[in-house]
Amino acid sequence: MEKVLILGAAGQIGTELVNTLRATYGNDQVIAGDLLAANLSEPCIQIDATDEHALRELVTKEGVTVVYQLVAMLSATGEKLPEKAWALNMQALFAVLNLAKDQLIKQVFWPSSIAAFGPNTPTLDSPQMTVMDPTTVYGISKLSGELWCQYYHDKYGVDVRSIRYPGLISWGAEPGGGTTDYAIDIFRSAKKDNAYTCFLAEDTRLPMMHMDDAIRATLELMNAPKEQLSIWTSYNVSGVDFTPFELAEALRKHYPDLAMRYAPDFRQAIASTWPQRIDDSQARLDWGWQPAYDLSDLVQDMVEHV
Repeated sequence: MEKVLILGAAGQIGTELVNTLRATYGNDQVIAGDLLAANLSEPCIQIDATDEHALRELVTKEGVTVVYQLVAMLSATGEKLPEKAWALNMQALFAVLNLAKDQLIKQVFWPSSIAAFGPNTPTLDSPQMTVMDPTTVYGISKLSGELWCQYYHDKYGVDVRSIRYPGLISWGAEPGGGTTDYAIDIFRSAKKDNAYTCFLAEDTRLPMMHMDDAIRATLELMNAPKEQLSIWTSYNVSGVDFTPFELAEALRKHYPDLAMRYAPDFRQAIASTWPQRIDDSQARLDWGWQPAYDLSDLVQDMVEHV
């Protein structure tokens, strides 16, 4: 039986992942770790993911075998604190990779992002292997992290697996300061005020994914036989793509009088460097990835739960 540690468990992905893994392995087999441990259900621990010594003590004491390292400062927040974002994003990754290198744990999951792409990446159906020239500290840290994951796999045999998440949409936790957060904020504003001011232009197309699909993709990748995998940087995975205008139109089926206003801010420049749609054929080939949610399904689920 695996003993799992989730770092960044109070975040948008971590909140959902904790619940799913506990349903799979049992409550006591999944430890939720975060600096905000007061917000977590037991078993949980307050821990700094950059403190490698504390992590070593924890995994040894608890017999942890698998670590999901989700701690990161996201794109929009990271641009305000670039040095802090770089330090957090990289140190937390190295701390966990070194645990695996020293054989204290046997498997690692670490999320990358479409932010690792850049303005010279092909915009439509961005390939698995392509030009990657990120323009944000978040994207730079993700691209660097991908290469370090491959290095640790090739050099030390570390089983570290990764997904380039698109924008993630969920109702279970607050968004964490990302450029795609409008696609969550709009549902709360529609319900509360029947109006929303979007910080991206109406025609800004971006790849998105329902959180249920994201969690399922993560666990399918982690459970795939190692010999089936061909990517040790990070897999492209797609769900659905849309613009703020298209999302608003889909939402008007539930809120017919929704008033939309567009006031692009600094996040527009970030979004403009990202792909509009990505090619995830390698994930489909290697481990059978298939998304379940289209735009209509995503909107219906969000309206029901927000």
